[in-house]
Amino acid sequence: MSIQAIVNFFVGGGFWMYPILLVGAFGAAISLERFITLGRVESANRKLWDELQPVLGQANFDKAREMTAGDNSTVSQILQASLELQGAARRREDFEVAMEEEMMAIVPQLEKRIAYTALYANLATLLGLLGTVMGLISAFDAVANAAPAEKSNLLSASIAEAMNCTSFGLMVAIPMLLINLFLTTKARRIVDSLEIISLKALNIILRHTGRMQKSD
Repeated sequence: MSIQAIVNFFVGGGFWMYPILLVGAFGAAISLERFITLGRVESANRKLWDELQPVLGQANFDKAREMTAGDNSTVSQILQASLELQGAARRREDFEVAMEEEMMAIVPQLEKRIAYTALYANLATLLGLLGTVMGLISAFDAVANAAPAEKSNLLSASIAEAMNCTSFGLMVAIPMLLINLFLTTKARRIVDSLEIISLKALNIILRHTGRMQKSD
């Protein structure tokens, strides 16, 4: 499809094409921001955990605390909560509660604005339908006042113009729904990895604490 054909398609849809375009632009901006942010979070978590896991395995908790204190990743936020409790004889529940509190603060940040992509997909569809309905109303009004010889051509042209809104709305909505699924899955994968990492770290800390208690 040539650029001129795209321009003609857009202009032919009338006024309601512009709100749909605006919704699509907002959705694209949010999608890009979330994609970049989640990608950075996932990369930072993986990098820190690869460096921190051997340190925890050696039970070098002082160094682990230094590493998490100087890092802004979500993994460090969760592990700091458990490392701060390390060193005293505490129940497993104490560690779990501390980690869960951090997790409850992190999850909303990961899922922030993702729901807007689904909202914009629905808005684009509804605006497309609204534009079509309004276009058909205008078409029938114009046909009612037209000469009999012109009614058929005028009606077909008006209907084709009104259908552009529905088509464009779906063109915006369908990719936006797929993006919403992708971002939701990515955020869920990060949360799952955080839960696994926190469990692994907690088991290491408790094993070391248990050994210290036995030696005492």
